[in-house]
Amino acid sequence: MNSGKSTGLLQAAFNYEERGQRVLLTKPGVDTKGDSRIVSRLGMSRDVDFLIPPTEDIRELFARQAAGDDPDALVQHVDAPPVACLLVDEAQFLTPEQVDDLFRIAILDNVPVLAYGIRSDFRTHAFPGSRRLLEIAHSLEELKTICRCGRKAVFNTRRIGTRIIFDGDQVAIDGDEVWYESLCGACYLEASNGRLGS
Repeated sequence: MNSGKSTGLLQAAFNYEERGQRVLLTKPGVDTKGDSRIVSRLGMSRDVDFLIPPTEDIRELFARQAAGDDPDALVQHVDAPPVACLLVDEAQFLTPEQVDDLFRIAILDNVPVLAYGIRSDFRTHAFPGSRRLLEIAHSLEELKTICRCGRKAVFNTRRIGTRIIFDGDQVAIDGDEVWYESLCGACYLEASNGRLGS
């Protein structure tokens, strides 16, 4: 959280497009923050080319979009140049099977996939999509953020108002009541009275 993942994704899209290359942007539909936009905490945003429903085959969705097909658009097919890169935001919300689809896109379709997400939830448990990404990714790049004390943050806390919550569903999107804070290990243990996970 707060490490610039979405900003980095938007910068990568800009870099490709500045060189005249086509990119596709996507995110899981469960991420309702920004609706169908990728939103950076710095205020930048951009529409995704397609949302990923919870049980859909990403490779099929990608193939349709890459070919210029969109059954929901006014013009259902347009001739489109090849895709140079697929950029995925909030990849932690993908299923392991969907992460396998991303691997197939990278290997079988020969399209680089850059997936951005967080490793673990507010209970310190790995998201299933993140776990699968860690298992099969060709390379990993950690984007760092800092704790309120100035040390490297490694955990996320869920808050409702000023209260820190350690129980509940794995997914709750930022909103009026729910927000998250990144903490270092020492501050997390202090906040949780020494508790890790649930």
